[in-house]
Amino acid sequence: MTGDHGQQWPIDEDLTALRERLFQHAAQAGMRGERLDDLLLAVNEAVINVLEHGGGDGTLSISQDDTYLTVDVTDAAGHLDVRHIPRKRPTGTVRGFGLWLMSQLCDEFTIQRIAGRSRVRLRMLLHRSPTGAASPDSVSGDPGPDESWARSEVRSSPANGAGAHVDITHSGGTAPSPQQS
Repeated sequence: MTGDHGQQWPIDEDLTALRERLFQHAAQAGMRGERLDDLLLAVNEAVINVLEHGGGDGTLSISQDDTYLTVDVTDAAGHLDVRHIPRKRPTGTVRGFGLWLMSQLCDEFTIQRIAGRSRVRLRMLLHRSPTGAASPDSVSGDPGPDESWARSEVRSSPANGAGAHVDITHSGGTAPSPQQS
């Protein structure tokens, strides 16, 4: 497997510059169209969470290997918890869609709390399977005493994306067996 060394930028109020850097890196990795738009929207949601809820201080890093484009968004506050992830679309509110939306747009979505920091990891397959479904991935290792994690995998039906299935696995639990759409 080959991979790049990635790039990292501080998160600040200049969201346009961050989006442009992310766009350039993802486009060079081969992402196009709706997949690229989905990644940009998911990362935008994660960055806004850092600015509004994560102490306003964080980093965005992006890397890739033969399979995935990976974006890590880390904040300094460390308040994000896996219990904040809605299992279904929030209703009756105009806010609170960010984490749910990230879980819907990305092939893999994880949250970790490590040493007082929160990290959201957003991963997109660079090459989707012929059906358009994300390939299942595994979580290795258990979180330590200072860590918690959640993982979401989204698999959709090949026809039109309807019937999406989301698995969210929390630390301390057993990962659900993959279900077919």
